[in-house]
Amino acid sequence: MADRDDQPTILVVEDEQALIELYVRWLDHEYTVLTAGGGEEALETFDSEVDVVLLDRLMPGMSGDEVLGEIRSRASTCKVAMVTAVEPDFDVITMGFDDYLTKPVEREELLDTIQRLLSRSQFDEIEQELYALSSKQAALRASKPKEELEDNDEFGQLQGRIRELRDDLDTTLPEMNDDEFVAMVRDIEADRPRDESSTIEGDDR
Repeated sequence: MADRDDQPTILVVEDEQALIELYVRWLDHEYTVLTAGGGEEALETFDSEVDVVLLDRLMPGMSGDEVLGEIRSRASTCKVAMVTAVEPDFDVITMGFDDYLTKPVEREELLDTIQRLLSRSQFDEIEQELYALSSKQAALRASKPKEELEDNDEFGQLQGRIRELRDDLDTTLPEMNDDEFVAMVRDIEADRPRDESSTIEGDDR
């Protein structure tokens, strides 16, 4: 494993030792990898040098949601991806994570997610919010039927905010010349397995 100053630092928070070992094998050739077997240990290990946290939601003791809240309360700019067996519900709309992966996670999916999150450090505030909200929208579409999404006010507000941000981005994009970012956001949903029933009509993705 390379010196921590030489590579981005990834903190893996997972209570299953076998998964920790698997993720480390996938990541440690490219990143500096720190591990924690629970929430309390994660907060002890976490510091300003951590670039991305891979965070399980369901753990003994302090939950992943609680760990996420504490990380955000420290005003950290690190990116957090929830990597969990818990199917996303509408509560994720107000949570402060940046991406949501449902187990089992394939190696390429995990590596691609980390690379996208690291790339976000170059984005401005509008782009970062759009990425995070688009990820939540994609996660919910992958797990909820169309009718349930259409009937949920919070999901409707989420879609409305995404449209606002896209309009803002369309206005400033000629100055930013950030086509790569726009393509990345569009790819978020393409990466999510879902059936046609999850599509909301009238949403120009």
